[in-house]
Amino acid sequence: MARERQVDALLKKLLQTIEVSLSAADAARDAVQEILRRGADTGIFFAGSKKGVTVSSELTTQDKEFLRAVSIKPDR
Repeated sequence: MARERQVDALLKKLLQTIEVSLSAADAARDAVQEILRRGADTGIFFAGSKKGVTVSSELTTQDKEFLRAVSIKPDR
């Protein structure tokens, strides 16, 4: 029983996290669309990194999917 409660609590936390993530993506997409509607352009710039961490400028499939979800064309 205790293990089931732990699993239920973790599943609840996971679902809440997914809902927050989806809401954030929707909000970001809406903001980008409003910026574009007003005639401006959007872009994402990355600056700096932690010391000793190798940074790649290549976008992963997951990166591209996220950018498309917020209405940014990753292939520009």
